[in-house]
Amino acid sequence: MAHHHHHPGSGQMAEMLDLDADVLDDHHRELIAWAASLVPDHPRIIDLGAGSGTGALALARHLPDAEVTAVDLDEDLLAHLRHRATEAGVADRVRTVRADLDGAWPDLGPADLVWASASMHHMADVDRTLAQVRDTLRPGGAFMITELDSFPRFLTDPAGVALEDRCHAELDRLRREAGMHMGLDWGARLTSAGFTLDGERRFDLELRPPLPAKARRYAQVTMQRMRHRLEDTLSADDLAALDTLAATANDRDDLVVRATRMVWVGRR
Repeated sequence: MAHHHHHPGSGQMAEMLDLDADVLDDHHRELIAWAASLVPDHPRIIDLGAGSGTGALALARHLPDAEVTAVDLDEDLLAHLRHRATEAGVADRVRTVRADLDGAWPDLGPADLVWASASMHHMADVDRTLAQVRDTLRPGGAFMITELDSFPRFLTDPAGVALEDRCHAELDRLRREAGMHMGLDWGARLTSAGFTLDGERRFDLELRPPLPAKARRYAQVTMQRMRHRLEDTLSADDLAALDTLAATANDRDDLVVRATRMVWVGRR
């Protein structure tokens, strides 16, 4: 049996990513349709930092003649992805590759589309990654980068909004300390890496109350994950407030989902 390190929280991470796609379904469908419009027949697609496979599987389902390679470092997430590919009936067209994208890349190309959803900000060396993507693409191939401004927001009452503000500020600080590239102008980075900028869009997403059950569960899982990430830095009061929110999210009728997504397309 293959042996690998188990990452604490990757089950919760997988659920959060799956719920994100489910709850923000209209947005994801719009993105997948945009991606699909960029590729020729029988496209080869690479999902960089595929996570639980939301993008890879949606692309495979939407494009019945596509071959998708899902790349990630986390073997638990890739196992989850393979299981979902089998359930979705696309396992014959979706392969997984375990790789550290900050290291030497395995041979992934040639590709017609490289898809990077909330993964580019994790790369150690952005310029190196952009050059590697360019080398992996066929001439005319497209690179679609999606970035989130942060975790979504759920609270509308003044105390809740203030709590979320503190949590988000703290998460931003931790991301900066970890060297993550948040808030970059990826359009400019694509252009300077030799791509032609083919599209740039901002999506402001909002689901209003009362939320369906799965959206309340999404709020709950996101708050639990936020608490886990911030347990060493938030005050005891704030941690207790997050615990209460997570515990009561399923019963609240005033929660919203607000999120901002930015998308850039570069062409080789």
